[in-house]
Amino acid sequence: MKDFSRPVEVSLGRQGRVVITESLRRSLGFDEGDALVARQEVGRLVLEKPVWIKQRLKERFARVPGDRSLTDELIAERREEGRRDAGE
Repeated sequence: MKDFSRPVEVSLGRQGRVVITESLRRSLGFDEGDALVARQEVGRLVLEKPVWIKQRLKERFARVPGDRSLTDELIAERREEGRRDAGE
């Protein structure tokens, strides 16, 4: 298996299609027909499988203490923003 820690050149095909080499697709576990999520990140394009995103989010939020409510915190932040906006 190739080492893809170094840049690999891919090409931009017709209609803006990105052509990824077979060896890189194999290394990433990308198969024909896979749905990928694309996002721009500081001048670069990131492609990843939705399952990887879900796994990363699960790991991130697994560290939130059980007695902490992110929903309550978000509601409190929005209410505070609303109060500030009303005062302007």
